[in-house]
Amino acid sequence: MDTGESSGLDALTDALLGRVDSGTDRVLAAFDRFGATPAERSSFMEAVRLHRAEVGRLERRERELAALYSSARELAQLRDIDALLGRLVTRAHEMMGTDVTYLSEFDSDTRELRVRKTAGAVTRQFQNLLVPTGMGLASQVVSSGAPQSVRRYDQYSEGPHADTIDDAVASEGIVSILGVPMLSDGRVLGVLFAATRHEHTFTPDEIALLAALADHASVVVQTANTLEQVRRSEDEARSALERLTEHVQARDLSNIVHQQLIEAVLLGGGFPQIARTLASTLGRETTIVDAELRPVAASLPEGVSGTTGTTPAVREAVSSSRATGHCCIVDDPDTNAVAAITAGDLFFGAILLGRGDLELGPVERRTVERAAQVGAVLALQQNAVDDADRRARVELVADLLDPAPERRRDLERRVRAQNVVLADLETVVLLSPAPDERAAVARVVARMLDGVGLVGEHGGSVVVVLAATAPADTVARLRGVVKDSFRGAVRTVTAPGVSAPGDLPGAFETVLRTERLLDALGSEDVDVHTDAYLPYAVLFDADGRTLRAFIDRTIGVVRRYDEARGTDLVATLRAFVRNDASPTKTARALNYHTNTVLQRLDRLKSLLGERWREDENLFRISAAVRLDELGRP
Repeated sequence: MDTGESSGLDALTDALLGRVDSGTDRVLAAFDRFGATPAERSSFMEAVRLHRAEVGRLERRERELAALYSSARELAQLRDIDALLGRLVTRAHEMMGTDVTYLSEFDSDTRELRVRKTAGAVTRQFQNLLVPTGMGLASQVVSSGAPQSVRRYDQYSEGPHADTIDDAVASEGIVSILGVPMLSDGRVLGVLFAATRHEHTFTPDEIALLAALADHASVVVQTANTLEQVRRSEDEARSALERLTEHVQARDLSNIVHQQLIEAVLLGGGFPQIARTLASTLGRETTIVDAELRPVAASLPEGVSGTTGTTPAVREAVSSSRATGHCCIVDDPDTNAVAAITAGDLFFGAILLGRGDLELGPVERRTVERAAQVGAVLALQQNAVDDADRRARVELVADLLDPAPERRRDLERRVRAQNVVLADLETVVLLSPAPDERAAVARVVARMLDGVGLVGEHGGSVVVVLAATAPADTVARLRGVVKDSFRGAVRTVTAPGVSAPGDLPGAFETVLRTERLLDALGSEDVDVHTDAYLPYAVLFDADGRTLRAFIDRTIGVVRRYDEARGTDLVATLRAFVRNDASPTKTARALNYHTNTVLQRLDRLKSLLGERWREDENLFRISAAVRLDELGRP
C-alpha cells in the first residue's frame, strides 16, 4: 500500500471514529483517491452518521447508568431523607439537562401536590407551589399514573388551570414540562418534573431516564414513610409499655392497699385505720363520715379538723357516688373526691379525700372504691354486733321491767355482763323520739351511759334504767344530745328512784301512765318528773278523749273568750286557784290592783256561772286549769 492510499484510509478511519468532520477536504480526497462513486460516498457517509449516533447514545447511557448506580448506593446508605431527595433532584437536573427540575409530594388525604425539592428554580412562589386536587398537568399525572408532557404549558388544555399554578409557571419562565409519577404498589407518592424555558419535545429516552429517577425517588419517599411508621409504632409501643408498667405498678399497689384494709378490718382497726391507710397511700387527708355526714374517723391527729361533708358540692357528690357506686371528683376547695359507703340499698356514710399532689387516676379511684367496700363490710360487721347487743339490751331491759318472776331469773349475771351492778339500778327514764329513730336513739344513748345504766326499746319507747352512780345531770345531757343529733322533739319522763331492783316494774308503770297523760295533753317536747303528774295520771290514765273533753267543758269558754278578744282571763283564773281563791292574794301575785282583779272575777262569773266559786265547781275548775297548764309548756 503506497503512501497516498495509507493517508486516505487514515482519513476515512478518523471520520468513522468522529475525529474529523465527514465533510473535510481530507475525507473527500480519500474518496477520490479510491475512486468511490457518488452512491458509495453517500452510503458511507450515512453509515458514519449512524455509527456516530449509536456511539453517542451508548456514552449517554453509560453516564445515566453511572448516575443511577450512584443513586442506588445512596439509597442503600439511607440516612437523611430530605438531603437524599435534594441530591436526587439535583442529579436528575444534571442528567436531563433541563432548566428546572422539581419533585412534588402527593397527599393522599387532601389529594394535593406540594413542591418539596427544586433545582434550577429561582422564584420562591414556584419553590413553595401547592397544586390543588384536579388542577394542572400534575393532577393528570396522578390520575393517570403515567408520564405526561406538554410542549407549551400556556397552551395546555387537557386539564383545568389554576391561577396560582399559571402565575408560578409564568414567573419561572417555564415553557415545556415533563412529569412522571412516583409509584409504590400502584399508589402515587408524588411526581418528578423536568422543565425547560424554551419549547422542547421530550424523547422516549428522556422520559425513561426521568422515570428511572422517579422510581428511585419513590423508594426514598416510601422508605421515609416506612421509617416514620416504624418510629411512630416504636413510640406508641414504648408509651403503651410505660402505661402498662404504670398500670401494673398502680394495680399492685392497689392490691397491697386492699390487703391492708382487709387486715385492718380483721384485726379490729376500724374506720381510723382505713382513713390512715388511704391517706398514706394517696398522699392526702382522708375523712370518713357517717350517714348524716358527721365525721367518725380521720387521718389527721386528734383535734385537727379535716374535710367535712357540709358543703353542697360534697353532698351532691356523695349522692352521685351513692347512685353510681363509683368514686366521684368534687369541685370543692377542700375535698377532691368522695366515695359512698354502701351495701345494696343501705347507706352508711362516705370517704372524703382532701386535695393532694398525686392525680387520682382510674386505679387510684378504684382503690378508694375498694376502701369504701371494705368500709361497708366494717359497717355491716359493726351493725351486726350492735344489733346483737341491742337485742340483748332490749331483752334485759324488758326482763328488768317485767314483774313476772320467770323473767327475772339470772338478772344479776346478765346485768353484770353490761358492766352494771344490778343493785345500783334505781331510776327509770322514758324517752319518746320518732318511731323510726328509736333504734338510732338507743345506740346514741348506749354510748353515753358507759357503765352507769342500761337502755333498750320497750313498750314503744326508749327506756333508760340508771344506776345510783349516774351523775345528777345525766337525763338532761341525754336529752340534749338526742335533740342535737336528731333535730326533733324529744320527751323525757323520769320516775322517782326505787329502793330495790324489784321495784323497777312499778316505776316503769308510773312513767308509762304519765306518758299516756302527756300524749292526751299533746305535750311532746318536754322534760318532766312523774311526781308533778301523778294525781292526774291516776284520775285520767290513758283516757285522753275524756281528759280533753273535761278541760273544754270546764274552762273552754274562758279560753275561747281570750282568743276572740285578745285578753288573758285564763292567767287570772290560774292565779286565783293557786292563791287560795283570794282576790287580794291574786292581785298581789299578778301585781294588779284589787279592783282590777275583782272586775276580772266578775267577768269570769259571767262566763263560768254564778256558782263557779263553790267547793265542787272550784275543785273541777282548779283541776282543769292545772291540766291545761301542764299541756302547754
